[in-house]
Amino acid sequence: MKKIKSPKKDTWNKILERPTFSIEAVEQTVVDIFNDVARNGDEGVKRYTSIFDGVYLDNFKVSKKELNNAEKSISAALKNAIAMAKNNIEKFHKSQHREPTKVETTAGVTCWQEQRPIDKVGLYIPGGTAPLFSTVLMLAIPAKIAGCKEIVITTPPNKKGEINPAILYAAKICGVTNVYKVGGIQSIAALTFGTANVPKVNKIFGPGNQFVTVAKQLSTKYGVAIDMPAGPSELLVVADKDSNASFIASDLLSQAEHGVDSQVILVSTNLDKLDEVEAEINKQITQLPRKKIASKAIKNSKLIYVENDDEALSLINEYAPEHFIIFSKNQDFYVIGVTNAGSVFIGSYTPESAGDYASGTNHTLPTNGYAKAYSGVDLSAFQKTISFQKISEEGLKNIGESIEVMAEAEGLQAHKNAVTIRLNKLKE
Repeated sequence: MKKIKSPKKDTWNKILERPTFSIEAVEQTVVDIFNDVARNGDEGVKRYTSIFDGVYLDNFKVSKKELNNAEKSISAALKNAIAMAKNNIEKFHKSQHREPTKVETTAGVTCWQEQRPIDKVGLYIPGGTAPLFSTVLMLAIPAKIAGCKEIVITTPPNKKGEINPAILYAAKICGVTNVYKVGGIQSIAALTFGTANVPKVNKIFGPGNQFVTVAKQLSTKYGVAIDMPAGPSELLVVADKDSNASFIASDLLSQAEHGVDSQVILVSTNLDKLDEVEAEINKQITQLPRKKIASKAIKNSKLIYVENDDEALSLINEYAPEHFIIFSKNQDFYVIGVTNAGSVFIGSYTPESAGDYASGTNHTLPTNGYAKAYSGVDLSAFQKTISFQKISEEGLKNIGESIEVMAEAEGLQAHKNAVTIRLNKLKE
């Protein structure tokens, strides 16, 4: 990992760069595949599944038999763990229900908002180097709670044309049966345009690699909404002199093993801590089955020393990490001061992996600095907010003249007339 000591503020943008391709570098590939799927539907999807996943599938919808058989391949211990995580995720997302509150803005004028579910949603579940069945829970559970009528899962098959049984089991216990063996750009295109087999959806959710992220962004040009740009995983840890170096190293490696384009950063107000954590990383990484992946990610990562908490917080908010862990006695300072982060983990015994799996919060989060403007997935992401208003005769009398004056000032006479005609009727 590269060590950086007391970087000047004008260098922050450079040292905090993510190891990602530019959109331009992948966009043409995405556009070409989108155009092919738009023209050729399922045939285009089959072709790119063969190219990218190494298997040609005539039928890529998961059958009921496959869903049922998946349960037999799951250990009792994993079933129990999934059940516990599902319970916590349900509790957290059910707590986000918002009851309508009616407000009388003026006598006779009542306004309120109500949430309605998005009818059709597509959930993209990564399944390449790691089958993320936990993402099924994170997306399908709030979709169900929100009341979405149609929930579609797409996930890449292996070279045998199979889906990891844990993904299928998670889908089944969440009540989702529309599962398709389609991954990558072609799956986002299929959800965007619809094919003979894959339904078109209104909104697409889920993390993915840089190609999937750009594909999701392209889908918005065709009237499909997305949760957020969620690309390669990242983690930033802030630590003081009393923090546990082995804990920190384990958290950094937990994100580094996601993929070669992941990035992890340690920011510390103690110079010696950089050396301690680096030594722990070198020690722990040798024991990881995904050592090669983690090692490449570590090369993209940084150990940064800053002189005080104020400077650390400024740098953290500039980076806007997907995951942010606080290893500091000055916890409240960071909790109160952080403005740009996807999800925050507070204290030595709050590992980031808890949020990935079982604490209850959602792990689908903005990356690549998008935490400056985007939130992570929650219940509201699967809902639309509709505004309602009801005006009585008294209410229109109270606000009618103001509407007339404003409409006339904007030169919109028909707007004014819509009020004037009613007021004249009331005068009669």
